[in-house]
Amino acid sequence: MVLTALEKAAILVEALPYIKEFYGKTVVIKYGGHAMLNDDLKRAVLQDIILMKFVGMHPVLVHGGGPEINSMLKRLNIKSDFIHGLRVTDEETMEIVEMVLAGKVNKDIVAGINKIGGKAVGLSGKDGKLIEAKKKIEYSVDEKGKEVAIDLGYVGEVKKINPQIIKTVVDEGYIPVIAPIGVDDEGKSFNINADYVAGEIAGALQADKFVLLTDVEGIFENYEEKTSLISTLHIQDIATFIKRGVINGGMIPKVECCINALNQGVEKAHIIDGRIPHSILLEIFTDEGIGTMVVKE
Repeated sequence: MVLTALEKAAILVEALPYIKEFYGKTVVIKYGGHAMLNDDLKRAVLQDIILMKFVGMHPVLVHGGGPEINSMLKRLNIKSDFIHGLRVTDEETMEIVEMVLAGKVNKDIVAGINKIGGKAVGLSGKDGKLIEAKKKIEYSVDEKGKEVAIDLGYVGEVKKINPQIIKTVVDEGYIPVIAPIGVDDEGKSFNINADYVAGEIAGALQADKFVLLTDVEGIFENYEEKTSLISTLHIQDIATFIKRGVINGGMIPKVECCINALNQGVEKAHIIDGRIPHSILLEIFTDEGIGTMVVKE
């Protein structure tokens, strides 16, 4: 579809109040899913982020990289085991995870932003002790019904976010691109779920928006009925939706990340479909928006 000059002008006019509202504001974006694997979608995401920066916003990008890790481990003939959806990570696997996330994936994103006109700096949680981590303990129930701890190796969770290095990078005019590798008090590296890292960083920065790019359109009352998309979700209703099965599976941890971010002072969280080109711009700069917005009140 080719837009006329008047239609293009109307789009810009619609975006104007949102550009004004979010000028100087921080938006933390969790980048993952199909949007990282498709070249056209990847370029669209990076273009959105650059545009946000050029109109005076402060985008902060936190990325995952599970498929790339899987690919590298397969090439090296290293088998992965998963417990409750978490990769059991021994020392050898952790070295590969860090190499892929903080090395290849992070620097590819930085290079992509720089190539199309932006300015980005790659970080991991080890830079400036950005992400202080602790070992994550998962629990299961044995055949006797007793709860037992499971050792996942170098899988971690966020202990503390020290956001000063992010603020320094932003103040110097760069877009921070962050790999979810944390470090403990002894300097050991830990692989942390990128959704949780992004939510904690959003909270530590007191971001105005936290955006999760996913491979679904949002949260539905009934997934079989596409007209039942929940456009605004209040956190006091989330427990009921989980109990009813409206929110289930992999969406539960994403919603939990939104709750954590909102409880730390983030204004709004958004779960949007990263498979739609320029979905970030559609959510932030248009009247309709897309996906599900999670709010505290």
